[in-house]
Amino acid sequence: MKMNGAQILWECLVREGVDVVFGITGGAIMPVYHELPKFPIRHVTVRHEQAAAHAADGYARATGKVGVCMSTSGPGATNLVTGIATAQMDSSPIVAFTGQVPSAVLGTDAFQETDITGITMPITKHNYLITDVRDLAPAIREAFHIASTGRPGPVLIDITKDVQMAEIEFEYPKEINLPGYKPHTKGNIRQIRQAAQMINEAQRPLFVAGQGVLISGAERELRALAEKAQIPVVTSLLGKSAIPESHPLCLGMGGMHGEAFVNHALQEADLLVGVGARFDDRLTSTAETFAPKAKIIHIDIDPAEIGKRIPVDLPIVGDAGNVLRALIPLVKRASHKEWLAQIDEWRQDTYARDILLRETDEFIPQYVIRNIWEATEGQAIMVTDVGQNQMWEAQYYLHERPRGLITSGGLGTMGFALPAAVGVAVGRPGEPVWVVAGDGGFQMTLQELATVVQERLPLKIAILNNGYLGMVRQWQELFFEKNYSGTPILGPDFAKLAEAYGIPGITVEEKAQVPEAIKQALETEGPILLDFRIEREHNVFPIVPVGQPIDKMIRRPIDS
Repeated sequence: MKMNGAQILWECLVREGVDVVFGITGGAIMPVYHELPKFPIRHVTVRHEQAAAHAADGYARATGKVGVCMSTSGPGATNLVTGIATAQMDSSPIVAFTGQVPSAVLGTDAFQETDITGITMPITKHNYLITDVRDLAPAIREAFHIASTGRPGPVLIDITKDVQMAEIEFEYPKEINLPGYKPHTKGNIRQIRQAAQMINEAQRPLFVAGQGVLISGAERELRALAEKAQIPVVTSLLGKSAIPESHPLCLGMGGMHGEAFVNHALQEADLLVGVGARFDDRLTSTAETFAPKAKIIHIDIDPAEIGKRIPVDLPIVGDAGNVLRALIPLVKRASHKEWLAQIDEWRQDTYARDILLRETDEFIPQYVIRNIWEATEGQAIMVTDVGQNQMWEAQYYLHERPRGLITSGGLGTMGFALPAAVGVAVGRPGEPVWVVAGDGGFQMTLQELATVVQERLPLKIAILNNGYLGMVRQWQELFFEKNYSGTPILGPDFAKLAEAYGIPGITVEEKAQVPEAIKQALETEGPILLDFRIEREHNVFPIVPVGQPIDKMIRRPIDS
């Protein structure tokens, strides 16, 4: 059957199982959009291309499928860049399609021409410039394979306008020929046996679970191994929900804003087993001071991550699920009673702090997050922005379900939450989805409220509003002589803004109003926005100052 390039694109997406695309049309991608009505694919028109990439990213993280976004050339393509970089840093499988000026004028600085493949080379797993229609279908087939296998990541396909209109006899590629691309997924059995021996001999072992556990779908294997050997589990920020956070062996998040008892455990452990975690600087602080008493086993599908920051005693390159399944029969049952008792003793100040959380009269953000957790019973999909709001959510919302937290980790992209939640809600219809954002980050992408209404997405939006770029202000308070340069920010009346878009809005100005506002949000069928006017200069604690070991924290005043 003869098809033009635009039809080939949509036909390939259908065959790849794509059911939704996030994007904005424009001149250089117009032929593609012209053919869209002929194909059974939903198109979500966002209000800014960055939001299209974040929505595709959120969709991918929530579903485990490849997310797809699309834009025109020039500024449309460059607006995708932040979202693509976010996906790259957090191993999220997306495929981005961009229109490009006709082949005949490439390199002439034609109207809205930009070398988007050159721009995105460092922030994609792979990218393509298609100037011959015969190359289009094979490139799409390869792109989905590359994005979703091994360590997932973004792939970009830039398609010149003449290719979109050129006709050929279409044949869907049956095979993928990528001889240089062979992800190692099984793990070396000799190294796995050695890892089992090290685990069996350890007295104070810990698992460090990262997002690789969730990407692999290895939550059951992690839990089974932890329970068999009674090994506590620390998570990275993106590893949260790899094990239910109510589980007695789940310690929660470690690192810069991890709980004090978690960081003490990391520093006192004699063995760390990293599973799908990068050991990045937010978790470890300085590499030289991290886990000084521990031998380290690092399990990761990406060999480039092993030993990149932290020297390891035993590397295992492989998929987290495959390696954990191989470990389970080799690891002996154990109790580690003394180790667990020591961690529980360190943990008591956290229990005491939770009591004080309810007793204070201050309108503090932690109280908001804990009330959302209680009201949703830990079952909501929480999509957070970046900054203080992100850390408060990570500390006070206990996730009970896999893929329950979706946030920008490695790149730390403000403005991520709302558009990513659009993708989550589209990918997981009928599921409770909450947005948690600060007033600063929310204003970076608030135009996507229009997308929420247009697509009838029942998002519950909680803004922790303190009138500052809060995390930067906190650093200025603690480390820069309280010089609040550039951090006070003015915002709109968010409740009225929501109402202008057709979304109910509630302004919450007192702590006593919080439970009722959250109850009303849950009873509202469609979207709703809650503007929580929290204490303006409230801080995230604990915090590890830059360059300090992770157990040298600035603690909460109520912990001292």
